[in-house]
Amino acid sequence: MFKVTFAFENGSVVDTYANAGDNLLEIAREANVAIDAPCSGNASCGKCRVQLKSGDLDSKKTLHISDEEFDEGWRLACVSSVCADVTVLVPDIASAYKSRMKVADLSSKEEIAIFENAKRDIELTGIQLSNSLEVVEVTMEPPTLDDTMPDIERLSRALRKFLNLKRVRVPYTVLRKLPDVLRDNDFSVKCVLRATSDDMFVYDVFGSNEEVIIGGLAVDIGTTTVSAVLINMDNGDILAKGSAGNGQIRFGADVINRIIESRKPGGQKKLQDAVIEETINPMIDEMCKSAGLPKSHIYRMCVASNTTMNHLFAGINADPLRMEPYIPAFFKTNSLFASDVGIDINQDAHIIIAPNIGSYVGGDITAGTLVSMIWNRPEFSLFIDLGTNGELVFGNSDFMMSCACSAGPAFEGGDISCGMRATDGAIEACTIDKETMEPTYKVVGGPGTKPIGLCGSGIIDVISELYICGIINPKGKFVREGRRVKHDEFGMGSYVIAFEEEAGSVKDVEITEVDIDNFIRAKGAIFSAIRTMLSSLDFDVSMIDDVYVAGGIGSGINMKNAVNIGMFPDIPLEKFHYIGNSSLSGAYLMLLSTPAEKKTYELASNMTYLELSAVPTYMDEFVGACFIPHTDLTMFPSVTEAVDNK
Repeated sequence: MFKVTFAFENGSVVDTYANAGDNLLEIAREANVAIDAPCSGNASCGKCRVQLKSGDLDSKKTLHISDEEFDEGWRLACVSSVCADVTVLVPDIASAYKSRMKVADLSSKEEIAIFENAKRDIELTGIQLSNSLEVVEVTMEPPTLDDTMPDIERLSRALRKFLNLKRVRVPYTVLRKLPDVLRDNDFSVKCVLRATSDDMFVYDVFGSNEEVIIGGLAVDIGTTTVSAVLINMDNGDILAKGSAGNGQIRFGADVINRIIESRKPGGQKKLQDAVIEETINPMIDEMCKSAGLPKSHIYRMCVASNTTMNHLFAGINADPLRMEPYIPAFFKTNSLFASDVGIDINQDAHIIIAPNIGSYVGGDITAGTLVSMIWNRPEFSLFIDLGTNGELVFGNSDFMMSCACSAGPAFEGGDISCGMRATDGAIEACTIDKETMEPTYKVVGGPGTKPIGLCGSGIIDVISELYICGIINPKGKFVREGRRVKHDEFGMGSYVIAFEEEAGSVKDVEITEVDIDNFIRAKGAIFSAIRTMLSSLDFDVSMIDDVYVAGGIGSGINMKNAVNIGMFPDIPLEKFHYIGNSSLSGAYLMLLSTPAEKKTYELASNMTYLELSAVPTYMDEFVGACFIPHTDLTMFPSVTEAVDNK
């Protein structure tokens, strides 16, 4: 048995023990040490870099670690085994994806504007912002020797009389506190309940003098990031908003690797605990502290996520999703409660899950489609959600078609050597001077925050600028030399955005030709999906009236740069609209409004799903899109003009 110490740049350490031959990445996972491993330990991404500080490791040499770096102690955790007591440094870039939990400052109008806009837009369609939760105050006659009715019958009778409903359900959690609450308040109480046309369910009981807020929780479970809002179910006010890295990411950046991990012994519980115990429940703690609301006062929850995340969240076998014919256990379900999965809110709280459309088009897209409002407009609109998978919906008030393409994790920083999610230290915007090739960039976290990597919006900007400035060619290869352009011993080029001395990392923040190639494939998947879906309907890009872009890849995408690299079609820029995290705002609407929830189910059932892999022309479209901006430059006249004028 050997002692393994993980040291971090902030000075903290985590000690654990392992047997000889144990894999270092697996040891880190068991110890809850965050080490980025998008490839789930296949040695293909090179992001699980650690530095040997003392002791020894049995490590294989890989192309991701140069001879010089190997001599300096750098190793990949996934190909390193314990053979002695050892101390390794986990650099910030290796754990940047798992940023500290963030609870938003609600005094910032930008933080709540998206939800206010969503409420306004949904009400304009005639959908009411109403739900079945309410607080009812009742007063009962105290029991006497002549009136010996039990407490539960006394309460049920009072509620039936008040609401004229025959059936009242009182769960054990309420029954347990009922005798004390009734007698402490002279049998005058407030009840939190759900009332339908058939019955009522009592969630909680309070004294009549207590102020009662009915809390609700909307959660977007992204493959990389989990975001949530805590709301007042009575009026929709945002009480708290938070986000954190999805704890599952240490088991792989993509859903396939996570499904494979879940099928290992104990894996299903591991994946469920990673998202619930390590991510959602701590976020609930922080948000409830911020709002001053007890967790038990959250009586309803809505989850929007992709189909795989739904299964892993619920602890249901997701393996059939990755194997032909790709069948999920469910598209929609109303049978989940907080106590079933260990969510730390009122244990009788019902969990609404936004309905899935297909194996790879999930509830995050149906929730986002609701918010995009393309279903309520006669114009032809395109809704794009940029994440680990790129999902698209095209249509109008008459029809909608959806599809999904495997863009990979590049939009959220995966598959990129210095890639990271849009958290503190991420470069989210960048321009490059054509003559000097010097960059000017903006970093998440504000002035003074040192850069440690690139998030999705920053990657789009950098690649666009490199191409427009003539630093790279359409294949993504470097064709200019200068202080910022480097080549390794294999001749691979890279562009340095921030040198080590100006970065908050232990190495340069740079983008390599391999990174650019990975991103070209990701953007090619998006553009070819757009073209294929439109062609299947006998449409072309000129017929798109509006494009609504969602996804948490930064504070916002520079649409012109996205067109420059060939990710989006070359149409007037005023047609593009960035709508932020539409999955979360859609979950918010479904939580707050029962009619909006029903509308989302209707949208899902009426949407046509296109399987791109079954379309013969898709691969040809993809190959053509794997250049900057495209092999057919006539599709991108504005980009040609931008190159000429830069």
